[in-house]
Amino acid sequence: MPTIFTKIINGELPAYKVAETEKFLAFLDVRPNAKGHTLCIPKEEVNKIFDLDEETYLGLMAFSRKVAKAIEKSVSCKRVGMAVVGLEVPHVHVHLIPLNNMGDMNFAQSVSLEEEEFRQIAANIKAQL
Repeated sequence: MPTIFTKIINGELPAYKVAETEKFLAFLDVRPNAKGHTLCIPKEEVNKIFDLDEETYLGLMAFSRKVAKAIEKSVSCKRVGMAVVGLEVPHVHVHLIPLNNMGDMNFAQSVSLEEEEFRQIAANIKAQL
């Protein structure tokens, strides 16, 4: 059964996409820790990051770095944090979280955003790529 991320890749579910290549996709987290919280995923459905082949792993890190640089330019933050956590979706995903304090990495919290805010943030990040 395809994961929710595979359904996003296939266009079966909507997402606020910020970047896409042949092998990777970045989109805003719908339950963000902070404004601009973005997920980077490989299009290949693999459960665990260290089960990715080396080329895909390194490609995901390079893709995530490019997206993080765009986030830094478009969202007010001191830096962009990165985490590979989460058991809820069995599909590799890198969290890129704009940080202004350490609490922004707390996955038990989330900020509430309106649909228009999501669209604007996604557009601002895209514009920096």
